[in-house]
Amino acid sequence: MVMSSSEIERLSYDVVVIGAGGSGLRAAIEARARGKKTAIISKSLFGKAHTVMAEGGAAAAMGNVNPNDNWQVHFRDTMRGGKFLNNPRMAELHAKEAPDRVWELEAWGALFDRTKDGKISQRNFGGHEYPRLAHVGDRTGLEMIRTLQQRVVALQQADSVELGDPEAMIRVFAETTVTRLVKDAAGRIAGVFGYIRDTGRFVLFETPAVVLATGGIGRTFKVTSNSWEYSGDGHALALLAGASLLNMEFVQFHPTGMVWPPSVAGLLVTESVRGDGGVLRNTEGKRFMFNYVPDVFRAQYAETEEEADRWYTDQANNRRPPELLPRDEVARSINSEIKAGRGTEHGGVFLDVSSRLPAEEILRKLPSMHHQFKELAGVDITKEPMEIGPTCHYVMGGVEVDPDTAATSVPGLFAAGEVSGGMHGSNRLGGNSLSDLVVFGKRAGDGAADYIESLSGARPSVSSPDLDFAVAEALAPLSRPDGENPYTVHHELQQTMHDLVGLIRREHEVQQALTELEKFRERAARVSVPGGRATTPAGTWRSTCATCCWSPSAWRSPRSNGRSPAAGIPGRTTPRCRLNGARSISS
Repeated sequence: MVMSSSEIERLSYDVVVIGAGGSGLRAAIEARARGKKTAIISKSLFGKAHTVMAEGGAAAAMGNVNPNDNWQVHFRDTMRGGKFLNNPRMAELHAKEAPDRVWELEAWGALFDRTKDGKISQRNFGGHEYPRLAHVGDRTGLEMIRTLQQRVVALQQADSVELGDPEAMIRVFAETTVTRLVKDAAGRIAGVFGYIRDTGRFVLFETPAVVLATGGIGRTFKVTSNSWEYSGDGHALALLAGASLLNMEFVQFHPTGMVWPPSVAGLLVTESVRGDGGVLRNTEGKRFMFNYVPDVFRAQYAETEEEADRWYTDQANNRRPPELLPRDEVARSINSEIKAGRGTEHGGVFLDVSSRLPAEEILRKLPSMHHQFKELAGVDITKEPMEIGPTCHYVMGGVEVDPDTAATSVPGLFAAGEVSGGMHGSNRLGGNSLSDLVVFGKRAGDGAADYIESLSGARPSVSSPDLDFAVAEALAPLSRPDGENPYTVHHELQQTMHDLVGLIRREHEVQQALTELEKFRERAARVSVPGGRATTPAGTWRSTCATCCWSPSAWRSPRSNGRSPAAGIPGRTTPRCRLNGARSISS
């Protein structure tokens, strides 16, 4: 199938942001504020980014509830939670700048919950010494997206008045899928190639600066809290453009996802339930987390239920409950209880807030959770416990970036949010994600603007061979009459990752996964799609590309998932993934 260049729509922008979640919108807002013509590419509908699924809050050391909190304590908590495998500069910048970014959201219209004296309310979360999460009930991510989206609209309205066109300086392209980043002959970013999904029409965004804000890789696993968009797009795009990925073995399994009914398995149960007093029990009715406090955390966590319960009203004189350990510790503890035969018939444990708070307080603090369990599981959380278990939630690994500018090793390519790596080490603390989005989203927008200004008008031009390759690659599945169904390949990939490279890793299973992934690499290169270009599913090869980095890292690194037994070994290196001249995963 041959395509002429006239069939490709060409658009020119200063900055193209791929992803319309928290980090993408914040990067676009900053680029536009710097006077750069900016495009926002959304794989889904505008306003439906996965950020809306972040429920608990945004971590920022504002000290509104406990004045002892400050950025140094936040930095320490982040480093300790990440097993000191974090990029310390990223953790420092995040801790210092998160309060300003939250106050900025407030100034732009975010309606945070309030303390009695009118300040932004902050709640407790696992791994944070003090109440630190600015929140809007249990719908904080939704409020963040609403606020940033409205800010984009406000900028467009101002441009309409000043320039006569609301999309003159910032435009959103919804339901648009990117398949390749294209470069010039010198290896600099020169454009973004993809297609509009409802028509299948190819589009080339000619731009010298691209910000990746595509989120994670959760949909490479069978049981996940992530929505369908999280197929590893940005990781694959960066890798194939020549950037490096690091720490790809670190995938976080959130300790509390729904386990029943099967149709909603993996759906997130916010950590706010535990932050507001919820406790974990096994089928014997015991609060088992007291049995799993690691030595490194023992001094900070209660040894008895009585002390743990007193902490909620007197934090100065009591230690915190072990249900608020970092997520990796809680997830492994739940897994141990289930393996020991003390789990539920559906493979979970119980999370109970009904016996801890009055019904009216649960409805006020956790309205989304009440609605979620009532509608999807027939469970009233004001009267009975929830059945929960670990679910794939977040990838700490990602594109290697400069902490200050969010620049990658590829000139003109930047990354922010979950697609970038380094900030969270081997385990992310709850609440650090939302503040990470706006801290490094702003920095990525600034970095992209600075890079463009450094070019002095000499913008890179798209290399014809790069563009021809991108077109041929996108059309190839349409010309294979006997290839596999991509959804079948993707489903089996998810099952393999779930079975062999999950929460607990074993040597022989990871080796088996590596063998299976080689087969998936070959199968992904042979998929076929009947019908027209408007129906082309392009996610399978990107998911395969991401997992082909993740599993080798898991095997070659002695560091376990969310745990680092080799952290103290001299000469420990950070696993990095990079292609050696290959143009595709099948090369």
